[in-house]
Amino acid sequence: MAQPRATSRAPAESAGELSFEGALEKLEGIVDRLEAGELPLEEALAAFEEGVALSRRCAGQLEAAERRIEVLVEQNGGLATESFDELETDPDDASEES
Repeated sequence: MAQPRATSRAPAESAGELSFEGALEKLEGIVDRLEAGELPLEEALAAFEEGVALSRRCAGQLEAAERRIEVLVEQNGGLATESFDELETDPDDASEES
């Protein structure tokens, strides 16, 4: 007979409660278990699904953090902030440094 799974929570539920670091740590544990190759097929598939959900969550959090990055730049004797995206796409900065 089939045994009940030790983890009954859906991947989205368990991932939703974790910090970025916690999600990354859990993802690393899943990868380790999958790489060991000792999980039965159904457990491996469930672990893989959870890993994909955690990976997407971490990627989304990293993208959000990147959008929030602000760089301090000196401007007219004071300090101003520019978004990270604006600095990456400014072609004038690259030509002035050469």
